Amino acid sequence: MIIEIDGYWGSVYLSGKKCSKQRVREMYRQTKNGVTDIQDFPDMFCRLHRFDRIPCSDEMSIDFVLDTDTDRIYTPSE
Repeated sequence: MIIEIDGYWGSVYLSGKKCSKQRVREMYRQTKNGVTDIQDFPDMFCRLHRFDRIPCSDEMSIDFVLDTDTDRIYTPSE
């Protein structure tokens, strides 16, 4: 599963175990509550939920986008 974390500071791509949108929402809330600086969000998300940072690629299929500016979680096709 690939997640894009989109914020004012840029985008980060993470890879980890596949899960539901509801679970991703829970993971997002848990991580957001644990950071004081939103720029630490990707690293904290990786530590808490065993995801890994990956480089961006044209061939990758993103499952969910987490927008840290609006707290919106969506699939890229929405």
